[in-house]
Amino acid sequence: MVDASPSAPALTSTVVAKEFARWSPPLHQDFVDNAHNGCIGQSLLKETDSVRVWETTLQPEERIPVHRHVLDYTWIALTNGRARQHNSDGTTREISYLRGQTLHFRFAAEGYHLHDLKNIGDGVLSFLIVEQKKDGANEPMPLG
Repeated sequence: MVDASPSAPALTSTVVAKEFARWSPPLHQDFVDNAHNGCIGQSLLKETDSVRVWETTLQPEERIPVHRHVLDYTWIALTNGRARQHNSDGTTREISYLRGQTLHFRFAAEGYHLHDLKNIGDGVLSFLIVEQKKDGANEPMPLG
């Protein structure tokens, strides 16, 4: 389930491919190798008993590898930008972000979101991500 802040602009996301179309063998392998990668951001800024706070800052053409979300989380776009996301269901999406945009995700028991993210814009793409370690349907994944 996805919740958007009432004041946040709508997320612009377009499916550009289905059924693993145009996926390279190395991309398929990244999904195999990182199927249980719980490092959902580039840098873990803070971890407490109740939250993990991550930062991701992608330069143009930079990509964060495949990772698995299992905890309820919120991301906040710190910059405007565009990204391409490959998802474990075989879809490829192109997404436009606006600075200040916020989205919250909730997961059912054993639910997850497995994907990568590549900056396809001309400028830096940056996010803060806050995972909620308590009161969710799933246990936190080990890191590392």
